[in-house]
Amino acid sequence: MNFVPNTKKEREEMMDFLGISSITELFEDVDAGIRNKDDLKLPEPMSEIEIIDYLGELSSSNHNMQDFACFLGAGAYYHFIPSVVDHLLLRGEFYTSYTPYQAEMSQGMLQSIFEFQSMICELTGMDAANASMYDGASALSEAAILAAKYTEKKSIMISKAVHPEYRHVLKTYANAFGLKILETEMENGLSDIKDIKTKLNDSCACVIVQFPNFFGNIEELKEIGDLAHKNDSIFVTNVVEPISLGLLKPPGAFGADVVVGEAQALGNPLNYGGPHLGFMATKEEFLKKIPGRISGLTLDTSGERGFILTLQTREQHIRRERATSNICTNQALNALAATIYLAVMGKHGLKEAAEICYQRAHYASKKISDVKGFEMRFSVPFFNEFLIECPKSPKEINRTLLSKNILGGFEVGKYYEEMENCMLLCVTEMNTKSQIDELVNAIAEGLP
Repeated sequence: MNFVPNTKKEREEMMDFLGISSITELFEDVDAGIRNKDDLKLPEPMSEIEIIDYLGELSSSNHNMQDFACFLGAGAYYHFIPSVVDHLLLRGEFYTSYTPYQAEMSQGMLQSIFEFQSMICELTGMDAANASMYDGASALSEAAILAAKYTEKKSIMISKAVHPEYRHVLKTYANAFGLKILETEMENGLSDIKDIKTKLNDSCACVIVQFPNFFGNIEELKEIGDLAHKNDSIFVTNVVEPISLGLLKPPGAFGADVVVGEAQALGNPLNYGGPHLGFMATKEEFLKKIPGRISGLTLDTSGERGFILTLQTREQHIRRERATSNICTNQALNALAATIYLAVMGKHGLKEAAEICYQRAHYASKKISDVKGFEMRFSVPFFNEFLIECPKSPKEINRTLLSKNILGGFEVGKYYEEMENCMLLCVTEMNTKSQIDELVNAIAEGLP
C-alpha cells in the first residue's frame, strides 16, 4: 500500500492489511516501560510559512558553542574549523557519493580516502592506514580483536588511564569474542609501569595505552612498548586528541604496532556527541589484518593515475570466515572533513594550533592552582587537558559556571570514585586569555 493513511478509513484499511487491530501492536517489541502513553500534544495543522516561523521560534531557545566559553573536553574537542572545510565538504560530488562500493565509479571519493590514509600515516608515524572507522572507541576495540587474531591469544591488557567509555565499548566487544580484559592501575596520572610488568603474561595479545591519556597526561610510550614486545604482545596506542600530534612525537616513533583513535578534532564540529570518525594505522606486517578497506594508487590502461580499493576485508566483500570485521561504513564525509582540515592547516599550521593549546592550558592550570583550595591532582607533563582537585563539588562549580555562560570541566567522579572532587578541564586555541581569566574569576567568586 503506497500511501500515507490520513483518514480513519485509510488507517483501518492499513491495519486490516497488516493484520493488526491497533497501531500500538506495531510497537509490541518495545518495552512497555519506555513507551509514551500520553498524546504527543502536537499543535494544530499549519501552513509551511507558519511551520517555518514556529520552528524558528523553538530553535531560538537553543544555544550554540559561540554562546559559551567552553572548557569541556574528555574525548570531544572544540577546535577552530577553517570555513573552506564546509565549502568543499558540501560540494555535491562529495556530499552525495557516500561510500564507494563500485570503486571505478567514485574516483574523486577514492582519492580523498587515499589522501586521508596518507595523512593519518604521516600523523601517527605508521606504515599503513585504512579508510576511516565508526569512532575512536570501536576503532580501539577493532585493534584489540586484530591483536587477538594475529597472536592467537585471549587476553587484552588496557590501562585505566584510557578513556573509560572506550574501555566500556572494549568490554562489550571482548565479551562477544571470548576475550579477557586485564586493566592496569595508574600512578600519578600515568599508566603504572610496575603493574603492567606484574600482570603481563603469555596469554596477553596486546597492551593498550592512550596518548595523551584520558587526563591529558603524556605517557611513557617507549618503556611500555618495550615491555609489550618482550612479552610478544602487540603494542596499541590510542589517540583521542590528534591535534596533540602536531607537537608531540608520533606513536610510531616509540614502537607502536597499531595506532587507533578519534579524528573528530580534525575539522569536525561538536554536535551532541557525533557523528565522529575513528582511524586505524599499523605497521606493514599487520596490513592484511586491518578491518574495513584501503584505497590504493594505480595506473589505468592509458597509463594515467587512478585509484582503486586495494584491500577489502569486509564480510560484505569476502567470505565471512575470512573477513577481519563487519565494519560496513567508513564515515567518508567526516573523513573528508579531516582530510581538508589537515591539508589546509599543513604541518606548520597544525603545530602552531597544538602549541597554542599547550601554552594556554598550562597558563590556565597555573592560574587555577593559585586559587585557594584548588590544586593540580597530578605532577606530570600534560597537553591541553588537566585534572584539578576542587574544594567543593565539581557539579556545584559547573552549575555556577554555566550561569556565567561558561562550560566547565568534566566531572570524572562518575568513572573514578577516588577522584570524586576532581574536574577535568580542557583548553584549546578557541579559548582566549580573557576567557581563561573569566573562568578563574568565576571559580574564585563561587567560593564561600
